[in-house]
Amino acid sequence: MQKQNFPIPCVGALIFNNENKILLVKSHKWHDKFVIPGGKVHVGEKLIEALKREIKEETDLDIFEIKFIGFQEFIFDKAFWEKKHFLFFDYSCKTNSSDVKLNEEASEYVWIAPKDALKMNVEPYTKKTIEIFLKKNK
Repeated sequence: MQKQNFPIPCVGALIFNNENKILLVKSHKWHDKFVIPGGKVHVGEKLIEALKREIKEETDLDIFEIKFIGFQEFIFDKAFWEKKHFLFFDYSCKTNSSDVKLNEEASEYVWIAPKDALKMNVEPYTKKTIEIFLKKNK
């Protein structure tokens, strides 16, 4: 494994469908827990561009009405399969489709109400993102 010299910026989103449910995907990288779709920001790429690209790559969904939720620091947490230092930039957004086509990074998906998602086997950073969203949108 290459030594990491700087934190890696990452984007992720609570994607809402027309039924006001969010998309969660099960990822082997997160020890088979459910997570929000997202990934790394490329050099020279804006956060929103990275978010749209990552969501398209991982789910084949197009997103719109993108709103910033918050950020989280992830420093060598064992919740991830590799020892990494990430900076997570979390968003909410909408999609007009519930037809998800997963890439190799996820094994299954579910559309679920945000409050119900908190009862699922979600990784801790996704859980915190959902909690922050729900608190802001009471």
